[in-house]
This record gives sequence, C-alpha cells and structure tokens, in this order.
Amino acid sequence: MRLLGAVLAGGRSSRFGSDKARALMADGRSLLDHAVAALAPHVEAVAVCGRAVEGLVSLADRPAPDLGPLGGLAAALHHARERGFDAVLTTGCDMPVFPARLAAALIGNAPAVLQGQPLAGCWPVGFSDALDAHLAATEDRSIRAWVSRAGARTITLPDMVLPNINRPADLDTLQRDPS
Repeated sequence: MRLLGAVLAGGRSSRFGSDKARALMADGRSLLDHAVAALAPHVEAVAVCGRAVEGLVSLADRPAPDLGPLGGLAAALHHARERGFDAVLTTGCDMPVFPARLAAALIGNAPAVLQGQPLAGCWPVGFSDALDAHLAATEDRSIRAWVSRAGARTITLPDMVLPNINRPADLDTLQRDPS
C-alpha cells in the first residue's frame, strides 16, 4: 500500500497562545520538525498541510484556508489520489511521536483513527470526494464529526499514551518527562 504522510499544521493554536508548530523542543527542533520525522518512517512521502514550509511539500487547505484539520486532510487526500497513493496517514503538528505499532494498527482499507487523538489516522484516498461533500454540506469542521460521518473505526492501544501538545505547560511536561 502506497502511503502519503500528512502533518496537519493549519490550526490557530489558540490554546497554546502562539504558533505551536514552531514551538521548540529542548533539542532546538520545532514540534513540526518532530512530527514530520516521526511520521516519515511509515510512509513513502510526507506533506505538511495548512501552511507553507520551505523544503517540504506544502499543501494549502482545501477547499479554502482556515478550515482546520479537515481542510488539511482534504488537501492531502486529493494530493495523494492525484499521485497514485492508496491512503494518507495523518498526524497533528503537535504530536511529536508516531510509533510503528500505531501506524500498523491504523493502516488498512478502511479509515481509522486513534481513540482520543483522532488526528492520528489513516484515510483511504477514496474518501476525498466524500470529505469535499461533508465540507460543503455542514459548518461542523470538527474531526470527530467527520470520523463519525465517514464511519472510521476507532482503534484503542491501552498501553500507548502519545504526547499531544495543546498548551505551553504540555510542552514543558513533555520535556521534563519524555517517556
């Protein structure tokens, strides 16, 4: 299965207070850099959605800017379909790790997301038109509404806790205790 990795990075970072994708970890690399590096081993190529990043494939939200994760996912699905990929493996720019076990659990012929962190998901490219229709039909741009409408399976990995950085304190906690 040919997989495109997509780092969803177009959010407003309202809870974080500044552009969290550019927030630096202790090693001097940004959260976005970590998310790209974490996803890369599991896919053939990686794109960043929702912002332009020099040196990386960058996709503008589809069909319009500022649609949050769904705009980025729509862009990634269409980009992947046009280039012969089978599915898109997604993560958020605030998720600096993506274990191989998670990728293996998500990848399949049907959409799937991680319980509690639905930006970690796998979406077959055949869902591109359905997502376009969803975005045209509703103002509800939540990833959870789309997961429900698409009938995505929710996987549970009880012993796996992934860091998800929403506030500066979350980043501080991760850097004090990276396990």
